[in-house]
Amino acid sequence: MPPIHTQPCLPAIWLISDERNDASLNDALMRLPMGSGFVFRHYHLDAADRRKRFEQVRRVARRRGHVVALADTPARARNWGADAVYGAPAAVSGGHGLLRIATVHSLRELAQAHRAEADLVMISPVFPTRSHPGADVLGVVRARLLARHALVPVVMLGGMNVDRALQVEPHGWAAIDGFA
Repeated sequence: MPPIHTQPCLPAIWLISDERNDASLNDALMRLPMGSGFVFRHYHLDAADRRKRFEQVRRVARRRGHVVALADTPARARNWGADAVYGAPAAVSGGHGLLRIATVHSLRELAQAHRAEADLVMISPVFPTRSHPGADVLGVVRARLLARHALVPVVMLGGMNVDRALQVEPHGWAAIDGFA
């Protein structure tokens, strides 16, 4: 199935999949505002089960008009019918014809995302997260400073929820647990 978007659509709200939110993923996708974004990671599954789960949640996401990104190679994202590819700047660089979403943690990675022609960057981690307990975080000030250097829209990730998104004022925000 070809991607549903012919031009990049840049949602402001993104749900990121994870082993922790798998059981409630379908419900979370239905509760997101129409036209939001969804990043399918599910690194914990073997290849066959990952593909099967992707197909299931992609159908749910499509019913709500969500942009669907796959955390994988651009070739696999195209093959699986995703609208976007998600990952480190080097991982999204061959994603022509897809929305390219690069994860960014520093100015160096932001420059790499620009060279990779990313359409959107996800700056993280802004706040402490359950995904990476004890990891260094950017905080509001450093995240805002990093975002000022972005040449493309910015989505903040890492411990985000609606209240915290208001503190950093990005184009948008993304969360794994922030929609619970």
